[in-house]
Amino acid sequence: MRERLWRTADPGLSAERRQRLADELMAARRAVGVARRAGDGAAEAAAHAAVDAAKRALGERGPVWWTDGAPDLNRHMARTTVYADWFAALPSTDP
Repeated sequence: MRERLWRTADPGLSAERRQRLADELMAARRAVGVARRAGDGAAEAAAHAAVDAAKRALGERGPVWWTDGAPDLNRHMARTTVYADWFAALPSTDP
């Protein structure tokens, strides 16, 4: 996590659709690893495209799914955003 904010899936998706897309995402991620280990650049590129498509369908990338005007801070360091105080108050995850 490295203290970054990550966009969650669109809560407006039905449970069934969210699960199907999550299954597609996991299959695509596995395909990336298989292609990488095989040294197949074309298959790896296709698998990365499938990961991106699944993440966009889930709402984790692409246009924002929320309507309150809040900025998209995906991948920003939490400590440098308006959520800095909230993040600082979270319990530590250090071992």
